[in-house]
Amino acid sequence: MTSHLPTGWTIEQIRALSHDRSATPLSLDRLVVVEGPSRSDYTTLQPEVILGFHDLCLVLHAGEWYMGQLDTDGSVACWSSYGPDLAEAIRGL
Repeated sequence: MTSHLPTGWTIEQIRALSHDRSATPLSLDRLVVVEGPSRSDYTTLQPEVILGFHDLCLVLHAGEWYMGQLDTDGSVACWSSYGPDLAEAIRGL
């Protein structure tokens, strides 16, 4: 399954705000988890959108943007929600 952009956003807007000319939507066909406080437990997310910024990602799940890292196997391990506002989440990169 391919990813798409968040409603109302273009890839050019995302790249301009992030100052990352290589920012790109990523395929949703990957494991995406958010790590628990102990890092030994995690919750699997069902992403609606995944945006890649080099080795960092923003993942939209249930109206919240999660920050995470793209692993070498293609999975994404998120560590925190950055809230519902994509612009604010991008500024947190």
